Amino acid sequence: MKKFGKVLTCLGLAASISLSAVTQVVAQQNERLTVYVGFQEDHAVEAMRQFNRDTGIQVNMVRMSAGEILARIRAEQSNPQASVWYGGPADTFVAAVQEGLLTPYVSPNASVIADEFKDVDGHWTGIYVGALGFASNRDFLARNGLEAPKSWEDLLDPRFENEIIMAHPASSGTAYTILYTALQVFGGEEQGFDYLKKLHPQVQQYTTSGSAPGRMVGMREAGVGLLFAHDIIKFQEEGFSSLVLTIPEDGTGYETGAVAIVNNAPNMDLAQRFIDWALTPAAQEVGQRTGSYQNLTNPNAKEPERAVRLADINTIDYDAIEAGSQRSRLINRWNTEVNR
Repeated sequence: MKKFGKVLTCLGLAASISLSAVTQVVAQQNERLTVYVGFQEDHAVEAMRQFNRDTGIQVNMVRMSAGEILARIRAEQSNPQASVWYGGPADTFVAAVQEGLLTPYVSPNASVIADEFKDVDGHWTGIYVGALGFASNRDFLARNGLEAPKSWEDLLDPRFENEIIMAHPASSGTAYTILYTALQVFGGEEQGFDYLKKLHPQVQQYTTSGSAPGRMVGMREAGVGLLFAHDIIKFQEEGFSSLVLTIPEDGTGYETGAVAIVNNAPNMDLAQRFIDWALTPAAQEVGQRTGSYQNLTNPNAKEPERAVRLADINTIDYDAIEAGSQRSRLINRWNTEVNR
């Protein structure tokens, strides 16, 4: 009887441990991770679905442009509502680091990511790379006897006056990449701002979203849009066959899209699991299912066949750290001197 009693006790202990483990799993699965996402909507939705399938963790997603995400995290810093920032140019993340808005986390999966694509202290880690391009409307070009622009200088042709659309650099990481690229292409801040002042009369509208110009040009609302090349390719595949993609031959900038944990984030353990997942080949390959063709930072991930090959274009030496550190100042100068 004593032995049998011991067996019952052991069984009871095992059941208690098993029940505790199950309770923990169920509790974790019932928790929701809130993620601010800088991808296009369909890519963002598919990524959240895949994360849930892979981990069982429920996700609340809010899709915004990178500048909007930065502003939202800044406004919520005393009471963070999201745990993860997923997607958008790294220079925007750098600006957030300077304001103490991100928490460092070095994922074990980050070891395969090249140093140029991650913060040395783990505040952010790159998940993709995308180069800037021009989206021209084929019909507009034909009507005006124009070739698709192949350089930044080409955009100053008088026939492009009021026919260019780009996003606003305060709200869009894409547009800030354009701003910083101009400074590099034209040899310095003063020369770059001289160019941006000349470009301003050519611009019909500054949008909130960095990808919006591509769709608007595809719908014949303007002649040329400035945005990332992978977004242009996506719009071409979605049926905007009138779009012509060109990459500026005099030099183009690029983004390192990143992922990071918000400082004092709720559900920190789940946030770390999200970072771990985002750096895997499977996570980085999700975008291809929705027509998002960025270059990928995990060397074991399969590159999209339609992605622009960075080795085949003239990319500038884009320093995301420097760009991020100057972001507020340069946007203020742009608002004062260009978008008056």
